[in-house]
Order: sequence, then structure tokens, then C-alpha cells
Amino acid sequence: MLRSAAPSTGPVPHQQIRFCRGRDGVRIAYAAHGQGPPLLVVSCWLSHLQYDWQSPVWRHFLDELGAFTTLVRYDERGFGLSDWSVNDFSLEARLADLEALVEDIGLDRLSLLGMSGGSPVAMAYAARHSERVDRLILYGASPLGRHTPAPTERELAFRALIRAGWAQEDPIFRRVFTNIFIPGATEEQMGWFDELQRMSTSTDNAVASRLARQEVNIVDALPGIEAPTLVLHARGDRSTPFDDAVLSAGLIPNARLVPLEAANHILLADEPAWPVFVREVRRFMADASTAAATDAPAGLADLTAREREVLRLAAEGRSNPEIAEALVLSVRTVERHLSNAYLKLGITGRAARTAAVASLLRHDGA
Repeated sequence: MLRSAAPSTGPVPHQQIRFCRGRDGVRIAYAAHGQGPPLLVVSCWLSHLQYDWQSPVWRHFLDELGAFTTLVRYDERGFGLSDWSVNDFSLEARLADLEALVEDIGLDRLSLLGMSGGSPVAMAYAARHSERVDRLILYGASPLGRHTPAPTERELAFRALIRAGWAQEDPIFRRVFTNIFIPGATEEQMGWFDELQRMSTSTDNAVASRLARQEVNIVDALPGIEAPTLVLHARGDRSTPFDDAVLSAGLIPNARLVPLEAANHILLADEPAWPVFVREVRRFMADASTAAATDAPAGLADLTAREREVLRLAAEGRSNPEIAEALVLSVRTVERHLSNAYLKLGITGRAARTAAVASLLRHDGA
């Protein structure tokens, strides 16, 4: 069994949790941290924007990817801080949520990281909106839900386990899923993942979401993906077969497959495959990282006239309420314009306002 490093004890980076609404009105929670080109994580099955920062399973993903990207994360419908009162978990509904989120952020182009159960949504978005996706990263991904008209005994057993034990304090039933996702984890990590399942969603949502995922089949859409694509997958993944990665990489025109020597669906911080994952993602994002690091005008070109106007008033030293009064806007609208500008410039954190203003003034010659 792997001996995992303890979760990071460092401070949690500043993240402002914001909300948008999907096509059917479902409220979606999202947040961003880090510095660099925007990378939007298309949510996996289990997530929680706040709880993940305490995680001995997920924290290293947030820390290390946020070191060279502006990492945008969201809780998908029915999970985490997003609305739990959901009836529709279909691929189309989840895709509409992602479309609404990208519009709310205000980015014309960005990169996507489709992880696990979120990967079909990322692939579908990349195929449908090729003009907006710079690059696509797939991890633990599959384009298939493997629906069968008559569920197997194994699948019926899984559904029964969810109904019987998902909401119970005793994690004995949830531990079955934990063992599938992270068989090489320590007891501490398994205990945390046991609890994540219970905290992230309700029993009904867990079942409904699982059934909807099994209906997914976007194989025919893969040849339409134009963005350069990096496919990373653990050879011993018990949750999603490695053959699914081979299928995706073979059908996406500009894709490269990187096998990871691991048995965990979620890579742990101290296993040899983890630095391979980070190195490959960093290299893949290198062009955008270089552009962000040098404050390339491309990011500034994406700013709307209103966002530039807000930044110019900020450069004069005006507070958000003063900017709102000058432009006859609400303070909340001013905050939204500033947040969108930060994302487009690849800047987050407490110094984002100063850095964004400096970037605007430097390149506009003001």
C-alpha cells in the first residue's frame, strides 16, 4: 500500500465563490485560484469547492495546478455548493451548465480539463465550441457510459449499496466505491473519501446521476474535436478502463496519449505517476503559461470596453462603490467586471486588482 504524504497544511488560497444559472435555472457554484492561463476543470462526479481544500486526496491537484494556471473549478448540478434540487442529470443539461459558466466568466477562449465523469461534458463542449477551446486535457476519461437495457447483477448491487449506505454515518457501504477509486490509499485518505461521498450530494442524486452517466455515448463527436488534446490515464484504473483512453485518443484528431503507471483513478500525491501528470500538463499548457507570464496583449484584447473602463477607474484609486457611482452600476456588477478581467488576464489572489491595473496601463501606454 502507498504511504501518502499528509494533506497540505498551508493556507488556503483566496477564492471567491460565485454562482451562475444553467438553462433550466439550476444554480452552479464556481471558484478560481492560481495565476496563469485559465484552465477550467469540468467537474468530476464528486466535488466540493470548500471541502476539497482540506483533502488528503485532492489538495495536491489544487495546489500544483494552481501554481501555473488560473484554475477554475465548479460543483456540477446536484453536488457540492451547487443546487441539490435537480431532476435532470443528462449530458445535455450538464453541457448547458458548462456553456452558461463559460459565458458568465466572460472568456472568449480557454483550456478545459475533463476529469473522470466530467470528461464527456468537456469533450462534447470542445466538439461543439471549437472556436473557444485552446486545448483539451482528459484524465481518467471515457466517452462511454456503457448503458445496457438490462442492468447486470454487479450494477444492481452498486445501486443497492448507494441506496442503503450513502447517507449513513457508517461508511461501510461507501467504502466499496472508495476502494475502486483509490485502492492504494492510506486509511486516512480512504476515510476522507468515504466522507466526501456523503457530504457532496444526496442519495437520490447519487443514484440519478449514476443512471444518467450510463446513458452517455459521445464517441461519434470525438472526430469533431479540433483542439490539441492530451489524454492521461492510469493503466490499472479500476473505475474507468484504460482501453477507454485508447479509444478517445484514437478518435480525437490531434490527441496524444500518456499512460500513467498507477492503479488509482485519483492519483495520490506521493505515487510516481503524480509528477508525470504534473509535468505533462505543465508542458501542454506551456504556450499559454508563457503568454500569461509576460502579460501578452492577447489577454488584454479579450477585455470588454466596460471591463477596461472599470480598470481605468480602479487605476485612479477609486473604490468599488466609487466606480459603481461613476458608471451608474451596482457594486456587485463592478465586482463581476473586475473578476472577469482578472480571469482573462490570468490573475487571481489579493493582489489581482493591482496586477490587472498595471497590465492595462503598461500595454495601453496610459
